[in-house]
Amino acid sequence: MKKALKQMLAVDLGASSGRVMLGGFDGEKISVEELHRFSNDPVTLGGTMYWDFLRLFHEIRQGLLQSKKYGKADSISVDTWGVDFGLLDAGGRLLENPVHYRDGRVNGMLEKSFSLLDADRFYQITGTQFMEINTVFQLLSLAENRPELLERADCLLMMPDLFHYFLCGEKCCEYSAASTTQLMNAAEKTWSKEVTDALGLPERILFPISSSGTPLAPLRTDIAQELGIEPMLTVAGAGHDTQCAMAAVPTQEKDFIFISCGTWSLFGTELPAPIITQDSRRLNIANEGGVGGRISFLKNIIGLWLVQESRRQWKREGQEYSFGELEKLAEKEAPFRSLIDPDAPEFVPAGNVPERIREFCRRTGQPVPETPGQIVRCIDESLALKYRMTLDEIRTCTGKDYPVIHMVGGGTQSALLCRFTAAACARPVFAGPVEATVYGNLAIQLMAAGQINGLSELRSVVAASEPVKKYEPEDAQAWTEAYGRYRERFA
Repeated sequence: MKKALKQMLAVDLGASSGRVMLGGFDGEKISVEELHRFSNDPVTLGGTMYWDFLRLFHEIRQGLLQSKKYGKADSISVDTWGVDFGLLDAGGRLLENPVHYRDGRVNGMLEKSFSLLDADRFYQITGTQFMEINTVFQLLSLAENRPELLERADCLLMMPDLFHYFLCGEKCCEYSAASTTQLMNAAEKTWSKEVTDALGLPERILFPISSSGTPLAPLRTDIAQELGIEPMLTVAGAGHDTQCAMAAVPTQEKDFIFISCGTWSLFGTELPAPIITQDSRRLNIANEGGVGGRISFLKNIIGLWLVQESRRQWKREGQEYSFGELEKLAEKEAPFRSLIDPDAPEFVPAGNVPERIREFCRRTGQPVPETPGQIVRCIDESLALKYRMTLDEIRTCTGKDYPVIHMVGGGTQSALLCRFTAAACARPVFAGPVEATVYGNLAIQLMAAGQINGLSELRSVVAASEPVKKYEPEDAQAWTEAYGRYRERFA
């Protein structure tokens, strides 16, 4: 028998846009409807790149307003990108707009940290992929350059927890978001005093870590009254959007490979416990926390950011292309003409990505891609080959083979990238759902309400809610040869 219909709101904030989505559950399937979509536009002021937190909070309120026409929602949960945070003073006031992870304040902080804490020991504690954007290096920059701000801070809240706090008034530090900071002991799931002491960071501002799917307080009365809506429960689901997507991978396999593909590509597998070994350290693979205390053993790879930022550059130059048009142009270009390492540091900041790709190819002695089609073909082929390299690294660390790949998120809308991924990895790719993050967000709220029992049932519900598309490998010999060249150049 079907359970009673339940309605929830999922706020999904990505690096370039955000949505407020309405979810319904009839006991078997989750339905999803978009209520409000808005851009997420960082603001550079005085040489610092900020997230426009006030505008984003206003847009969430607009989504709440739109929900009125559908009746009472039972709960709401926010998921965002990882690593970024806000600082509150003792009165619960935001000290400044959160700074964007692409801001230059982190430059040099990775190397600085290794002079304070041995890199191997650092990884042994945290099990986290070393990336200069990580929270710990942002805080080290503040300790070095703005210690007075940390002195004024009473509490650090990761971005999803910051939104939850201003929605309901309750502070929380949810596990999946905390695991992106490189401040957490991966095995113990607690903040590492050894790391904070070694780097001179104030442990006192770190709020205790709570499990994914923790119910918080209801929506603040003043917000509910102003918008004319009934208060709903706020749920700290999986605040890191990758872990929402991971929870929604529609499979019952114990061992599987997933790619959560959007602005970033998160490539990995799910484990019951962290893998922290010499191999995982050498290969710089992260152990991130997920739903039910599971571990996502993964690598962060720059993803469709390269296409998104290239598209923005062409628009600045007076040429506006849709993603579909760019894919058609790329389809017509010659294969394997030019390849890049998507994770080369020059591709991280915003700016003229097409010119950076051309310069990368000049420097590495390859034909220089000039047209938009050549640029996008270079990006998609390079991403697919990077996925294959990462698959081999995951297999090295786990000792397991993985017969298929599950690809979820916005990147699954690119049939070209899905085809290239299947071909490069020599495995079928099951693509979908596109809205995996939203499905995960909603389903975790249902778990918190006791209407879904555990990850296995959650994934069965998602599988029943939206079909997936299968891509078989093609052109095996050509891709195998291209992968050999790619490894020689970039491994």
